[in-house]
Amino acid sequence: MVEFGVQLWLEEYDYHALRKNWRKVEELGYSSAWLYDHFYPMYAGSGFNILEPWTTLSILVNESSTLRLGIMVTCNSYRNPAILAKIAATVDVVSNGRLDFAIGAGWFKDEFDAYGIPFPNAKIRIEQLDEAVELIKSIWTSEKVYFNGKYYKVKGLVSYPKPIQKPYPPIWIGGSGSRLLRVTAKHADYANLNNLSIEECEEKLKLLEERCAEVNRNFNEIKKTWHGFAIIGNENEIREKASKFIKDTNIYKVKRSTVETFLRKIISGDVDECIEKIQKYADLGITYFIPHFLFDKDLKNAEIFAKEIIPSFK
Repeated sequence: MVEFGVQLWLEEYDYHALRKNWRKVEELGYSSAWLYDHFYPMYAGSGFNILEPWTTLSILVNESSTLRLGIMVTCNSYRNPAILAKIAATVDVVSNGRLDFAIGAGWFKDEFDAYGIPFPNAKIRIEQLDEAVELIKSIWTSEKVYFNGKYYKVKGLVSYPKPIQKPYPPIWIGGSGSRLLRVTAKHADYANLNNLSIEECEEKLKLLEERCAEVNRNFNEIKKTWHGFAIIGNENEIREKASKFIKDTNIYKVKRSTVETFLRKIISGDVDECIEKIQKYADLGITYFIPHFLFDKDLKNAEIFAKEIIPSFK
């Protein structure tokens, strides 16, 4: 069975609109809803009206009753991992065990610089992520934690309440680089592959299988997920939205893309074309899709997707 969630960008909504659309995501039958972990916008035309995501998530739990929820993905560098463990456990408790804990190494240097957060090279950020996830799992499962890592240390840490989900909320690790996939192989329940074409996805899944073998992990234990952009419409509408987004996005990799390259990495087209592309990902072993629908503040694309595309995968 294939599952579907939706990512809502905080820059696109005020608080009241966000609550309304969170409820709508559940009403449409999606399995999960996600925020992002950014303080600066991903699209230059959006502005800086951005709520802090973990604080907001703790409120949005009351706007749904069955919807799973999370941050796609939490930047490890933005919060001390011991504090993040407490925050995430709190959200799991107040949501009655509906949290999916997604985390990554971070990438948006402009944001790091603006907030005065150190931005070491990718190797170090991934080492920090590896160590942070190990620490967080220990805090969630141990009565008292002593941890003396290279980057993080705690001494006799006691943290209650523990998450409702046992042993802890499902861990999603986002990213597809070689080093990062080793961290995924060690720790993740879900491997989240972001904005990859079908060919890239196949390549990264093979690499993940190799990394699993290196750490003696069963590759099939890890669920494979795809997160990226989606546009439903005719060819002119799709190319217009893609061009507009590429021109003004703050996402470095996308900004350097051609329209053709960008469209290969996203789900786009009419209903039949979207179904065909999702099926190709599913044939590779992807069982969970979390699209962000570009320029879809009223969730019209999300509604079409729910009513005309998702039933093909039930």
